[in-house]
Amino acid sequence: MKFRYARHTTELISIETFYTQIAGLQNLGGFQNHDGYDGLFLGIPGQDWHLEFTRSEGKPENKFDEDDALVFYLSSEKEFSLTRERILKNNIRLEAPKNPYWSKNGIMISDPDGYKVIFSIKL
Repeated sequence: MKFRYARHTTELISIETFYTQIAGLQNLGGFQNHDGYDGLFLGIPGQDWHLEFTRSEGKPENKFDEDDALVFYLSSEKEFSLTRERILKNNIRLEAPKNPYWSKNGIMISDPDGYKVIFSIKL
């Protein structure tokens, strides 16, 4: 099985920058003007998952709450520290998660669309 999380955005360039430079994902490809949509695939080469972000003339109707988040489980304390350094270097504000588990076991920020993103090393 392969997994793809797809989300519509108006901020395709900002989303690519955020998820490659902050989250450490890679651009795996994309498409232009496919039935009125442009798209971008982000992930880690060789994995069975990736994120897809699309843009079209239609505006997204984002409906999420404080408990909706993408969670990236990092492989080591070193990777966690490097991610935290990138976040702080880019002046991205750390946020307080609603769920206290994430306050103890990760850090949370928002992506350019306002969606919550959590980085943790604890599964």
